[in-house]
Amino acid sequence: MKDLDYNKIAVSAISGRYINYDHINDFINTLPASFKIDSVGESVRKESIKSITFGSGPNKILMWSQMHGNESTTTKAVVDLLSYLNQDMEEISIIAKTCTLKIIPILNPDGARDYTRINANKIDLNRDAQNLSQPESRVLKKVYKNFVPNYCFNLHDQRTIFNVGKTNKPATVSFLAPSFDQQRNNSPSRKLSMQLIAAMNEKLQYEIPGQVGRYDDGFNANCVGDAFQMNKTPTILFEAGHYKGDYNRDRTRMFIYKALIKALHVIAHNNISDFTIDQYLAIPENSKQFVDVLIINSDYDKNHITKTAIVPIQYKETLSDGKVVFLPMLHRFEKEPLEIFGHKTLNCNDENDFLWLRENDLLHLLS
Repeated sequence: MKDLDYNKIAVSAISGRYINYDHINDFINTLPASFKIDSVGESVRKESIKSITFGSGPNKILMWSQMHGNESTTTKAVVDLLSYLNQDMEEISIIAKTCTLKIIPILNPDGARDYTRINANKIDLNRDAQNLSQPESRVLKKVYKNFVPNYCFNLHDQRTIFNVGKTNKPATVSFLAPSFDQQRNNSPSRKLSMQLIAAMNEKLQYEIPGQVGRYDDGFNANCVGDAFQMNKTPTILFEAGHYKGDYNRDRTRMFIYKALIKALHVIAHNNISDFTIDQYLAIPENSKQFVDVLIINSDYDKNHITKTAIVPIQYKETLSDGKVVFLPMLHRFEKEPLEIFGHKTLNCNDENDFLWLRENDLLHLLS
């Protein structure tokens, strides 16, 4: 199937990293009656949590974004998906007849407003799958129980530290078929998750070759994806990562959008058997070898032997006056890798690089 022009689909009015319901409500409210909008519960601070249902087919797909409030890229991709589904096309009619989508665009409205990972009670909702201590966790579980999905899409952002395998390519998109037990065995539901990821990876390799990674599959029953996989529902973790120069992640949203479209087409046309578990396992696992800025400072001693020091810098994302600002901080690795990559690499001996450091007030980090 030929792709539509993404620029005609993308909802450009919704952009940047800071996204809450104020940013998307106008768009949601313009959707026609074929999109059923419901309030499915409330956050800690009593903000409404919404779901949008489209289609009437037997393949039921539940997806949710911004479980972590500061992970907004997939919310933008979901908005673009809704824009796509609002087009008058035969392919979309097929999706509507074969699938029923239920989308929660922002599960954690309070965290979205505060631009924090946690909710207003300072709880990570993705570690609350068993206790269900938070209202947002109970909302998701209630929707899951009542909807009885055939597939779940758990939509997140990941940090800029991740690279694909041991390469110097950023993990712009990562996927995971979550485990359902400590031994990381396969089950029928997990195998379906793997096959669907293989399909999306095939699509993305044309878009961002070598920039798709596989997330760690360590088991944690408190994580929602693992919990739903334990319940025999094929579940996929989406992780929106870094694309060169794209700190607003408005390029990455396009890749997530295209992955979602691919998944829907495969499900709608019942083509999942065209893809294999081995194709999923061939996706390289993520490593943590990137920093946002890598400063190289080379000196020559009296014997003309080069001594090179590196200074890794990572941005801290902070909300200021309704915008996300990026504050440079010295980065300390949990375990320093043999090789470190920088999304931007600067050499202090290069006059232009030195001027960039000074203009961006980074010289103090070298002292």
